[in-house]
Amino acid sequence: MAEVDIQTERIDDIPLLVAQQHRMGLPEIIDRVIEAHGNRQGLSIGWTVVGWLSFILSEADHRLSFVEPWATSRLSSLQNLLPGLEAASDFSDDRLGDVLRYLSDDVAWSQIEQQLGEHLVRAYQLPSEQVRLDSTSAAVYHDPAEGSLFAYGVSKDHRPDLAQFKVMLGALDPLGLPLATLIVGGNRADDSLYLPVWQQVRTVLNRTGLLYIGDSKMEALLTRATLAHEGDYYLTPLSLKGQQAELLNQLLEPVWSKEQTLTDVVDPDGDEDQPRLLAQGYETSRSQTAVVKEQVVTWSERVLVIYSPSWAQQGQQGLTKRLAHAEAKLRALTPPPGRGKHQWTELGPLQAEAEAILESHRVKGLLQVTYQRLESVRQRRKYKDRPAETEVKVRYELKISRQETAVAEAQRHLGWRLYVTNAPTTDLSLAQAVLAYRGSPQIEHDFSRLKGRPLGLRPVYLKREDHLQGLVRLLTLALMVLTLVEFVVRRNLVAQPEPLVGLYPGNPTRATARPTTERLLHAFQNVTLTLVQLPHQTIKHVTPLSPLQIRILTLLDLPISIYTDLAVASAPIPP
Repeated sequence: MAEVDIQTERIDDIPLLVAQQHRMGLPEIIDRVIEAHGNRQGLSIGWTVVGWLSFILSEADHRLSFVEPWATSRLSSLQNLLPGLEAASDFSDDRLGDVLRYLSDDVAWSQIEQQLGEHLVRAYQLPSEQVRLDSTSAAVYHDPAEGSLFAYGVSKDHRPDLAQFKVMLGALDPLGLPLATLIVGGNRADDSLYLPVWQQVRTVLNRTGLLYIGDSKMEALLTRATLAHEGDYYLTPLSLKGQQAELLNQLLEPVWSKEQTLTDVVDPDGDEDQPRLLAQGYETSRSQTAVVKEQVVTWSERVLVIYSPSWAQQGQQGLTKRLAHAEAKLRALTPPPGRGKHQWTELGPLQAEAEAILESHRVKGLLQVTYQRLESVRQRRKYKDRPAETEVKVRYELKISRQETAVAEAQRHLGWRLYVTNAPTTDLSLAQAVLAYRGSPQIEHDFSRLKGRPLGLRPVYLKREDHLQGLVRLLTLALMVLTLVEFVVRRNLVAQPEPLVGLYPGNPTRATARPTTERLLHAFQNVTLTLVQLPHQTIKHVTPLSPLQIRILTLLDLPISIYTDLAVASAPIPP
């Protein structure tokens, strides 16, 4: 009897991921930009990146040492999908380390970003009128060194005890497709990162007149002046501190006196019969002047005075909690006398502790704290050689009262904020500005994917800074894949009468018109390639695709043959 060898390989979403990256032009652009060492054999840099990204997106793991075993267990499939793949050793640690080193080169990466961004915007006809700029930090367990990327700074991971590095993104809005990536030390201030990443985005899109949206750290006068001077537009909120808090008070006076009418901004996707109010506001303008590259720049700036009911509600809840927590902590400072209960015998330290509580809970001026000096007299009797004496003990108590007028004034200001833009009203109305800024969760979703699942930048296992830079840039490419898959499927679903059904385990009838890439990829689990090795023949068989899987491929404009071609027809089994 002839010996039969049967092997099974999990292919799952790998053909889809490889085909998607090929359609994006990723391997061709990388190979065009990066010239590998002349002695390098086997898989090219571009196709190595494609294979590695397929591993990262399929397995939600970026560790170098896990890629080669993964490739070994599905080598036959990968050899059909990745041109030039000779052996799983093409994904060894050393070769992947070379890829990171190539990607860490600033000149090469700038060319990859530019060529890839231009190609994707054109090929996918992506909306490119708005760009969002924002940053995040990633904590590491590395020891910081002078001049290092790893440094202590304000931690967005709430780990000030750990060193960190920062990643600044420039992404198409509201799509969230990253166009520019900036990696800097963890001690860099955010406001200094906007102009460099803005310049990178301009290089990629090669256009002016775009709207750049950022949070209040983008409000720096030099940043706004530079964008205005170079023919671009900005939209950013103002932090309510100092003069800007006074400006808000001035601009709210006509609102309080009912002299200023407000424009309603309703949810464009809500019920037409019962529209949901998103915001109210009005606008004014002012002239601004700054010096850009030793040149005085003057421009007209619109100031938008915006009230958000949802933000006001959140602010009210937060204010109520802060007041209650502050009062509880202040009362706990001076408990009634008793065994083991600390009593303050000096006023200065008690005042300092109370002030710190008011500051930390941001209720200074809303709570009034008064201090009372208490004395207790105790007569000590004569005992043997100890004379009779009078002992006076001093302790301090505090009393708390709410400043109701100040609290009411603070409540009246809740939900109000100032935004500034230099975009003309013909291009960006007040309502459009509100809706544009409210799209910020998309770039936050990018950061969530980058630092959590499926890309899992944290924890960082790499020690070399050039490898870390290369890894972050590699994961940015993975973000592009995730974003584009989501965008293409959702766009194509809009034109179809039927939503997508079957993506939610445990609820097979649930439908959605806005699926995430993660759920789309999960739908391809347990697709396998089986190889039956006979003495004179190899038979291949791929798990038949389900209707859901076929529809997903159709929505992505990918042919089913990316799976079926893995099972090349063979001659009949001899009798």
